[in-house]
Amino acid sequence: MASTPVVQPHRGRKRLLLLAGVAGLSLGQASLAAPPGQAVSADAAPVAASAQAAAPTPSENPASRDIAGQWQGTLHTKRTLRLVFIFAQTEQGWSARLYSIDQSGQPFTASSVTLDGPSFKCSIDVIGATYPGTLSSDGSSIVGTWTQGSTPQPLTLVRVAGKAAWKIPAPPKPAKRMDGDADVSFRRATIKVSGSSEADPHMYHYDGRSFTTRNTSVSDLISYAYEVQGKQIAGLPDWIDDDRYDIAATLDLKGEPSHQQLRVVVKKLLAQRFQLLYHPDKSYMPAYVMTVGKAGHKLAPTQFQGQLPGMGMRPEPDGLAVSVSNATLEDFTVYLQLIILDRPVVDLTGLTGRFDFQFTYTPDAAEFGGHPPRLPPATVATQPAPNLFAAIQQKLGLELTGQDTLVDVIAVDHVEKPSLK
Repeated sequence: MASTPVVQPHRGRKRLLLLAGVAGLSLGQASLAAPPGQAVSADAAPVAASAQAAAPTPSENPASRDIAGQWQGTLHTKRTLRLVFIFAQTEQGWSARLYSIDQSGQPFTASSVTLDGPSFKCSIDVIGATYPGTLSSDGSSIVGTWTQGSTPQPLTLVRVAGKAAWKIPAPPKPAKRMDGDADVSFRRATIKVSGSSEADPHMYHYDGRSFTTRNTSVSDLISYAYEVQGKQIAGLPDWIDDDRYDIAATLDLKGEPSHQQLRVVVKKLLAQRFQLLYHPDKSYMPAYVMTVGKAGHKLAPTQFQGQLPGMGMRPEPDGLAVSVSNATLEDFTVYLQLIILDRPVVDLTGLTGRFDFQFTYTPDAAEFGGHPPRLPPATVATQPAPNLFAAIQQKLGLELTGQDTLVDVIAVDHVEKPSLK
């Protein structure tokens, strides 16, 4: 084996990455947040009229009103989205399931539901949505504001029963998994020079048997395929970050692959089309170690099915809102080291399984390779979110600490610009 290389960070700026399976980010890609200037659905009034006759009479005490049952309303986006809420009373208080029935039958469990007199609020953390509103005096409607992203949208829910209730479609069937021992490859792959600007995000996406990337450099592909941070790649030529490509590929086997199987086919692509030759090595370098905090973690098991995670972020006035679904903590640490932080991130939590979580944080100027995304203008009332380390500790119950540790290194011996076809 060659001597341990002196590892230098690659010089390209980091760009936002989205990596998603169909189940992992389907709702996040077709957000329920509506564009500004749209009115509440005109069909809400007749539904309310038919619902009033069937609605149970609320208690005389507004603080103990019964909202159990089906409620529904419409958001107008570029496409009409009908939302159905099912509220139920539990020993812990109110619970809710949300369905966006024009998108799928996928249920989303609310993180919290509160009713204090006429004041109502429902939060669905898995999709980054909140719905505060006011319950009417007769208990038949809730008038409020749907917020998912930076554009709040008015939404009226009405209590319904019988024929007035919209039919909820069956939940999507889980994708058939690819055999874990399958030797999967790309049946065909088209590589083109990207027309995106350097400031545009780079992205990976899997859907069915199609795997696509946008605005990816060779160093991006190596980082993804070998799960290494930029500082863990040595021997890269100057053009490695300047040249960016769009890739459209089709897998040669049916079934949903695992994350590791997708990485294997990208490794094959790098060897076949970029003539990548390398040798693995080890090197001590500054890294971040992720552990469970003293009070325990706050992670919720995923509501999704499938083998692939969904990850993304969006700028908000108070910070960057990070959304993670159907992800292992290994997925999350790889995401942190590839996109946000300037060091490798090592998962020492010992936690297994897949989780859904969200948090908002204020980016540091050194993150994202020194080019953090710009945030929308803040209002006077906006409270800035904590930094990344505090946000992860407060919201997830996890801790990130810096220390020198031995990490894997990809020492590049040879790489070429690809044949474009």
